[in-house]
Amino acid sequence: MTEIAVERPEARRMGFFTDTTTCIGCKACEVACKQWNDLPADDLGFRRGASYDHTGELNGSTWRHVRFIETTTPMDAVLHEEALDLVGMAETPELDKWIFMSDVCKHCTNAGCLDACPTGALIRTEFETVILQPDVCNGCGYCVPACPFGVVDRDHDDGRAAKCTLCYDRLQDGLEPACAKACPTDSITFGPYDELLEIAERRVARLHERGMDGAYIYGAGADDERDLAGGLGAFFLLTRPPEVYGLPARAESPVQENVVPATIAAMGAGLLAAAGAALAFVTAHRKAGRS
Repeated sequence: MTEIAVERPEARRMGFFTDTTTCIGCKACEVACKQWNDLPADDLGFRRGASYDHTGELNGSTWRHVRFIETTTPMDAVLHEEALDLVGMAETPELDKWIFMSDVCKHCTNAGCLDACPTGALIRTEFETVILQPDVCNGCGYCVPACPFGVVDRDHDDGRAAKCTLCYDRLQDGLEPACAKACPTDSITFGPYDELLEIAERRVARLHERGMDGAYIYGAGADDERDLAGGLGAFFLLTRPPEVYGLPARAESPVQENVVPATIAAMGAGLLAAAGAALAFVTAHRKAGRS
């Protein structure tokens, strides 16, 4: 069990390292996140399709989501026919194995949501995490499509955006985030970013020695910093292509290319409109003076 001493952190980058090879899908992190942040419970009265993953995705009221990757294989021919005869169902594959991954906001180095926010509701903290201030959010939703990971979502009740804060209130008191505290297998490790990267690299090397050559780090290190939003504050150890886990292979923020020209154009249009209004006012005033 890997432990990092957590004292009241100084102004240094903090983050998450999630090892998918030790996740057991218990969803304790989901429950702890909801409990600490006073988030509403999910509707567990139904199964989402053929999956046991009731949560389904990250959204405005679910800031941690344990993704169930349920791989299937065709059923044995004899058992397949018997099963169909018994229940009268259409062809159904049989579950081969489960893979689990606890997903969360990535707290990107180049955070598209932060760049897109027009009100300053999204800010970067002294721990280099990205948090959203609900009292400043106006519900415009610009941050939602600006996130290449589909993390940010709007609350269905009040329309304001919401996402993981990396338990900023707990960090200020020297406590680790609730999800990492609740994880029984240390699949989620919290700590200083540089220390987490060292732990992750040692873990990958250990798995390679055991014959798991497909293990790699997603979201941190020199290879990923170029294509994944400048590097992720919450990064992962994966053993399969990222798309299997619902993660993009490339995830540069679209805001960096589009928001600056759009903002300049909008500002220019605003200035022209203001100049036009001022000119109309002066003209009307002069006409009134002549009459």
